[in-house]
Amino acid sequence: MFFFSCKKEDSTGLKKGDWLANLTVLDQEKLPFNFRIMSSEKNKTVMEVYNAEEVIKVDEIEFKKDSVFIKLPIFEGFIVGKYTDTTITGQFIKRSLDRVVPFNAVYGKKERFSITKKAVFNISGVWETEFSGGTEDGYMSKGIFAQEGSNVTGTFRTTTGDYRYLEGVVNGNVVSFSAFDGAHAFLFKAKITDSTMHGTFYSGNHFKEPFVAKRNESFELPDANDLTFLKDGYDSFDFSFPDETGKMVSLSDKRFTDKVVIVQIMGTWCPNCLDESKFLVDYLKGNSSKELEVVALAFEYAKTKEKAYESIKRLKSRIGIKYPVLLAQYGTSDKVKAQKKLPMLNHVLSYPTSIFIDKKGGVRKIHTGFNGPATGSKYISFKKEFNSFVEKLVNE
Repeated sequence: MFFFSCKKEDSTGLKKGDWLANLTVLDQEKLPFNFRIMSSEKNKTVMEVYNAEEVIKVDEIEFKKDSVFIKLPIFEGFIVGKYTDTTITGQFIKRSLDRVVPFNAVYGKKERFSITKKAVFNISGVWETEFSGGTEDGYMSKGIFAQEGSNVTGTFRTTTGDYRYLEGVVNGNVVSFSAFDGAHAFLFKAKITDSTMHGTFYSGNHFKEPFVAKRNESFELPDANDLTFLKDGYDSFDFSFPDETGKMVSLSDKRFTDKVVIVQIMGTWCPNCLDESKFLVDYLKGNSSKELEVVALAFEYAKTKEKAYESIKRLKSRIGIKYPVLLAQYGTSDKVKAQKKLPMLNHVLSYPTSIFIDKKGGVRKIHTGFNGPATGSKYISFKKEFNSFVEKLVNE
C-alpha cells in the first residue's frame, strides 16, 4: 500500500501517448486494458481508458515526488503507485471493500492481448452461456460477440445487466477478453471450438467462476419485466429515505402526487446503474414533463453514512443528476438486506431495478437490470420500449 499526500501537484512525468496496463487477478492471470495519457487545455495530465467503443475520461490525477494517484471517475476505486516517465507500478484499490489488486503499466504498448497464433475459429454470434453450472449460484447469460480477424468485441448479458464493453482476441483456439471501468475488473478466458466455449471468468483478484457456452442464435433470457414483482398482500409501493441533506423523502410527498414516478433501485458503485442513470438524465433533458418524477434509492457498500453521501454527491455532480438520490442503505449492498428495506418486493434481484408507478399510485411495471450501450441492438430496443411506455403513462 502506498501512502499519498492530499496536496495537489501536477507533473509532466508520465509520457504522453498510449499505455498498456495489467491487473494481476486470481491464478496470477493478467487482466489488460489500454489507456492514453495526454494534456488538458489547462495543461493538466489527463487519461482516457479504452474498452472497445467505450472511452472513460479520467481528470483527477495527482503527483507527489515519484508517486502518482489516479482517481477513477464516479466510482470510489483509485490507482496509486510509483512511476517513471514510462512505467507505473502500484495497486488498484477499493477501500470500502478492502480490495487491493496489483497494477502495472508501460508506455508505448497498444496491443491489449498479444496475438501469437492465427485464430482457428470465429466466435461472432450468440452464445447460450451458463456460469457456475450445477451449483446453487449458477445463472444463465447471453454472449453476443463480433470478430474481425483475431480481434473480438462484445459482452455477456444476464438477467441483472451486462458485463460491460469486452475487448480481446482469439489466439488459436483460445479466446481472451477483458474490461476495466474503475468499478469492475473483468477477465474471461476460454478454450473454443466452432460451437462451444469452456472457460473461466475472473472478477479482480477476489472471485472466479467457470462458464460453458454453446452457439444458439435463438437463445433469449427471461423477460426483464417478469422477474421482480409485488408480493401477495401488497397493492402498492412505498419508501421513506433521506436525501444527501438528511431530509426524509417519501413516495407520499406532495411532489409525487398525481404524477408518473420512476423509482430507480441502484448503487453509486454499480456500472450498470451508471449506464441507467446517464440514460435517465438524457431522457429527462429531452422530455421534461411536470407529470413525471424520477427518484433513486441508493444501496451503498461505503462503510459510513458520510462516505455514502459523498459517493451520491459525486455521482450527481459528475453526470448532472437533478432528481433525488436517497440513501436507502449503507455498509453493504447485500440484496437480501435491501429487500428487507422494500418488503413489498418479492426480492431485489438486481442493481439497477426500475419501478414504474402510474398517476394513481399503481405499480405498472418493474424492470430488472439494465441493458446498457454495450449490448447494441438490445439497448436500442430498450430505449424504444421505455419511451413509448413512459409516454403512455404520462398521457393517461
